[in-house]
Amino acid sequence: MSVRRFLRGSVPAEDLESVAEEAIRRHGESLESVRTLDADNWLSTPAVVNERLFLKLISVQNTVVHGVLTTGRNLGAFTSGREGFFERFGTPLAMAEHELEATRSMRELGINVPEPLEVFEYQGYGVVVLEYLPEFRTLDELDGDEVRAVAPELFEFLSRMHDAGFVHGDLRGENVLIADGDLYFIDATNVNEDALEDARAYDLACALAALDPLIGAQDAVRVASEYYEDEVLLDAMSFLDFVNLRPDHDFEVMTVKGELEKIVS
Repeated sequence: MSVRRFLRGSVPAEDLESVAEEAIRRHGESLESVRTLDADNWLSTPAVVNERLFLKLISVQNTVVHGVLTTGRNLGAFTSGREGFFERFGTPLAMAEHELEATRSMRELGINVPEPLEVFEYQGYGVVVLEYLPEFRTLDELDGDEVRAVAPELFEFLSRMHDAGFVHGDLRGENVLIADGDLYFIDATNVNEDALEDARAYDLACALAALDPLIGAQDAVRVASEYYEDEVLLDAMSFLDFVNLRPDHDFEVMTVKGELEKIVS
């Protein structure tokens, strides 16, 4: 068993079916099918029920892993000369409740997200219930022209969140979906409300890191500059080295920094 799979953990088949039955019962239906999705996510087990509901089952082990990742991210923030701003959750239900609330907040801002339906606790699991998007591609599955077409919407959504005093906290290719031609955000994380400016700059650095391998630093920075002032772009530059340490980002950090310096000079 790989370390990755051990850390992520798994939900026993009988637990998955039991939670699925409870979820679909709460929506006035009978269980017809349940299947897990193969996702690179250590913080929950994603499943589809009756090809209609999307569930995220969060276990105690998931909260432990979240705590470890949160500590690592905060240490990384210190390397940027900032206080850590990521916050952990104490229970599976607390993680589930935050995800539902974050999804609702984005939806209220006019940002495309899967429709948030409910959250509940069952047999020790925190369970998030969302609309199921049956056909989608992640941002990093698009070709360059497709990414260029959606990049303005990505930064427009991000800036709308930031203007409202809200941040994503975990923006990467896997957390940006394209379904029926529309761009969706998923999987916002928890950050300290007293550090919103730093978290905003971190969000922007993550967006640039996600786009650089797909469309190049020049195009990514150019689009970002249409939605953010120079001061914010420079602030984001200070987080790029930290973002570059994350295993889920692979980009040319010096090239992105160079393009940022050009645009603000």
